[in-house]
Amino acid sequence: MARSGLNTSGNDVAADLPKPKVTRESLKRGLRIFRYVLPYRSKFAVGMALLVLSSLSTMSFPWIAGKLVNAATGKPLIFGGLVLDINRIALGLFLVTVLQGLFSFGRIWFFTQVSEFSVRDIRQALYAKFVQLPIPFFEKNRVGAITSRITSDVSQIQDSFSLTLAELFRQVFTLVVGIGFIMFVSWRLSAFMLLTFPPIVLAAGLFGRKIRNLSKTVQQELAHTNTIVEETLQAINSVKAYTNEKFETARYNLSLGKVVRAALQSNLYRGGFVSFVIIGLFGGIILVLWRGATLVHTPPGDPNHLEIGDLVTFIILTAYIGASVAGLGELYGKVQSTLGASERILEILDEAPEPTHIEPAVGLTPARIQGDIRYEHVAFRYPTRPDVPVLKDINFHIAAGEKIALVGPSGAGKSTIAGLLMQFYPLSGGRIVVDGHDIDAYDLTALRRHIGIVPQETLLFGGTIRENIAYGKPGASDAEIIEAAERANAWQFIQAFPEALDTVVGDRGIKLSGGQRQRVAIARAILKNPAILILDEATSSLDSESEKLVQGALDELMQHRTSLIIAHRLSTIRKVDKILVIDGGRIVEAGSHEELSEREGGLYANLLRLQFELT
Repeated sequence: MARSGLNTSGNDVAADLPKPKVTRESLKRGLRIFRYVLPYRSKFAVGMALLVLSSLSTMSFPWIAGKLVNAATGKPLIFGGLVLDINRIALGLFLVTVLQGLFSFGRIWFFTQVSEFSVRDIRQALYAKFVQLPIPFFEKNRVGAITSRITSDVSQIQDSFSLTLAELFRQVFTLVVGIGFIMFVSWRLSAFMLLTFPPIVLAAGLFGRKIRNLSKTVQQELAHTNTIVEETLQAINSVKAYTNEKFETARYNLSLGKVVRAALQSNLYRGGFVSFVIIGLFGGIILVLWRGATLVHTPPGDPNHLEIGDLVTFIILTAYIGASVAGLGELYGKVQSTLGASERILEILDEAPEPTHIEPAVGLTPARIQGDIRYEHVAFRYPTRPDVPVLKDINFHIAAGEKIALVGPSGAGKSTIAGLLMQFYPLSGGRIVVDGHDIDAYDLTALRRHIGIVPQETLLFGGTIRENIAYGKPGASDAEIIEAAERANAWQFIQAFPEALDTVVGDRGIKLSGGQRQRVAIARAILKNPAILILDEATSSLDSESEKLVQGALDELMQHRTSLIIAHRLSTIRKVDKILVIDGGRIVEAGSHEELSEREGGLYANLLRLQFELT
């Protein structure tokens, strides 16, 4: 079957994806992700209420601090008929600070719960959708791009649930309330400040955007450099065999040079930004201080007079407003990233899954099938290559319990024929009939439960041997697992390990040899006890000793089962009931081993002769 290229650099893939502009339509699409917050809306509401209280306590700090300064100059605060001196105002300021800390703790705690639970639900939904998506989806999409959805994209959403939303509300609240406060303190000084600060804030935003873009370029170049290292080290044997050490070093140095140039340009703008902040921002503050000092210096009876405590309040509020405006620019970029991540996640969740594990079942759900199979005028084209016919008018019959072998040159369509029986792909024409019923009439899960497969390249899961064998029948007892291992000629090598069934096989079964992995896979199939068995070149990559052991296990597995054998080594299929020779997507020959081997000029006889000459 066709296999798509793999890309394990999920984060690099996600980094290359463009950020969508924040439009009404993109915002509407992106906000759909918030349906995962709805089950926790009460916690979210409490968090928002605490966020409001925290923001209010923050905004009250400058006002109380200003009154404290006024009290120090002989103008105590009169509040509700009470005269508050320095000590009482300072105590009030401390209480406000304590309340702000408590409100902030509560806000973080509730938003964290909403974030963690919502992200858990999103990851569960994504993983459940991943395993339910049809095979063509994985052939059209790189694995790295797919896995980045459940890693980097979900992490982006998590940051939004826990931080970005709260900060966005806080900054907007601070900006709006802060401007209202400074207008109340002194509209004259506020008008002067609002004329001075916008150009500075705008220039800071432009600087920040340029620096972010340059930082992204540095990250992309660095990711490309890391890819070169990864590729070189993974294929180090080929590098040395072709004596390309200098070529790879030059390629790495060239890429590293691009990183340095991009980093220098980025830091040039960073240096300029720092200088701008020092000169522009502090210059603006000096102008506001100068104007405020002139208002404080006016006589107390003058309409323009400003108390020194009010000037302190004004300055602190101005700092809050400036920080909010600067923060909104950064938050806008995070909102863009969040919308992009949301859309990419929703694209996966909106994909049509296979109709598996549906309750109640859709279609026939027989407790046992006989295994009588008919292919009637079957035609097929891969969804990713609709212009290339893979199978053309395939017709054959396998009686229940028969063993049929499919042989032919590579790319002839042998594995595709088997894959269609599992309904990995939709047929382009014709139909497949099992026990007198079209396979489309069966519940997909029920049909696949009666079909077992032993592939050419067995990739075991990274757990123990017990877990890998029991994958054929979750919940199987140790006695059943051991019996399956014995029938698969695997128990002898399993019990030789110190941990026996508890031996960890490593990533993809790397700690076991090829023959051992195949026998574990056969034990898994025996435990499943399917009525129909597919063997996809199960011994083609093994040495002679391992092949003998595996072939013995396969003979045990095929007993009393309808077996479809995709064969590479023709010596392994001499005892089958019928051999079908596939070439160019068609059945060009059919018969027993003896009949086909004696057919002069036949494709099977020619393949047999070539294998004999090679051995």
